[in-house]
Amino acid sequence: MERQELETFLTLAEELHFGRTAERLLLSQARVSQTVKKLERKIGAPLFERTSRVVRMSPLGRQLYEELAPLHQEMEAAVARAKDSARGVGGELNVGFLGAGAGTLTGPILALFRERRPGVEVRMRETQFQDPLGALRSGEVDLLFTCLPVEEPDLAVGPVVINEPRLLAMPLGHPLAGRVSVSLEELAGETFFGVVNGAPAYWWDFHVPPRTPSGREIRRGQAVASFQELMTLVAAGQGISPVVASVEKYYARPGVTFVPLDDVPCAEVALIHRTAGTNARAEAFVRAVGDAVEANGGPAAF
Repeated sequence: MERQELETFLTLAEELHFGRTAERLLLSQARVSQTVKKLERKIGAPLFERTSRVVRMSPLGRQLYEELAPLHQEMEAAVARAKDSARGVGGELNVGFLGAGAGTLTGPILALFRERRPGVEVRMRETQFQDPLGALRSGEVDLLFTCLPVEEPDLAVGPVVINEPRLLAMPLGHPLAGRVSVSLEELAGETFFGVVNGAPAYWWDFHVPPRTPSGREIRRGQAVASFQELMTLVAAGQGISPVVASVEKYYARPGVTFVPLDDVPCAEVALIHRTAGTNARAEAFVRAVGDAVEANGGPAAF
């Protein structure tokens, strides 16, 4: 059976209409009719029952369709996978994440991407805030879910996936513990934490402000490299720290409590990728993230 005969037969079996079949295959109705008649001569019996009003499959046609359709789908999928591999879409994709990553959208994003690109193995790798962009720049990861702001000329900000409120992490015995909420303006004189070299200054200043809104200084104490280290020092009474809401869920520990922080903007998490050298696998993942966010009605709220 020739490829055109196969496609014409399967399409007519689905449409049961010569006009619609011709439109789908970009052929004339006469060509569709000729191709079907040629195939029926090869088979030796009618595959369709035709009248002036309707087209029906014959029992033999139905049997042939049920056997050929799955094989045709497998063949098309194999060809698509081969094309993807040729374009660099197959293989491995390393996706970095800071903290909660894409949060509740992680599952839908990965499911959608794997449905579209079954030949790609996605490997998730955690990054730390001591160098939140280093793994992306070095090529250790191809893409990165991380907190904004990111204002780097060599990096592009993709879809925003989460909007997270901000909390204040403090030891249980702190005077502000138990409050309904806390204002950043009240924290002058408190001790926050610095960050081990690697994070852009503007990035850390956004997440751990060095001053109150009125300009009063908030002292920075010991430098930290990870959420685990930060929470350990907070529990030990070495300081307090603004954090995103997901930290309470994923990094909380005995001795640390959290209070909503009023006068700071929410933190956004977005997909970040390099502006140069992005491969087809990464481009496909960026599209999947955008489509998953759109299907969700916008960024997820933590």
